Amino acid sequence: MSSAALPADPAATPSGWLIVSLIVLGLIIDQHVEVWGQIAVNIVTWALLLYWITRSTPASRFSLVVCVLYATAGEIFLSLVWGLYDYRLGNIPLFVPPGHALLFALGVKLAARLPGWITVAVPAATAPVVIALAWIGSDTLGPPLFALLIACMLLSRARKLYAVMFMLALAMEIYGTALGNWSWNREVPWLDLATLNPPLAAGAFYCVLDLLVMGTATLLKRRKAVAG
Repeated sequence: MSSAALPADPAATPSGWLIVSLIVLGLIIDQHVEVWGQIAVNIVTWALLLYWITRSTPASRFSLVVCVLYATAGEIFLSLVWGLYDYRLGNIPLFVPPGHALLFALGVKLAARLPGWITVAVPAATAPVVIALAWIGSDTLGPPLFALLIACMLLSRARKLYAVMFMLALAMEIYGTALGNWSWNREVPWLDLATLNPPLAAGAFYCVLDLLVMGTATLLKRRKAVAG
């Protein structure tokens, strides 16, 4: 699979600092500004994504749309159906699906600049902590999520991107749960497992999303090549 489904051209993607600022300030506004706060964040996030889509290549545009669709389906399943976590208003904020696409863009930007050794360093540093938390019973969901990370790395050549996304997602999860925008339930529904708020390996879900996006884009590219 391709190592990046989104454009690497800085002119075609939002600034990394713009994405970080939107996440940091957007979550604060969503949490602390009543009535119109979440609405404002929804509008700004979608506006940035749509502006970016209009400046993207057809292939990148397809990846963005697929990312939002997969993210929406994933949020509905993980939050509303499975009940792994809950947003503060009991809904799925409209800024969340496009936010996944923007976080993916940030991950692509960082992965292109960071050294290759993080591909080994991230899982190597994470594994002992995941094992320790599972051993004491604090986060028994951790090992299955960590296994998802390893599976993504084995199934794709975009290993550095997954390592970056794993850490980016963890940082965002820690920030969002600390503010109170969402919270993970201690008991994992359907499974006899427990987790933290947030789970250490929550970033594995984002890696699966990225794998699905890149896999879908690659499959479409191959089909077009065969048809052509």
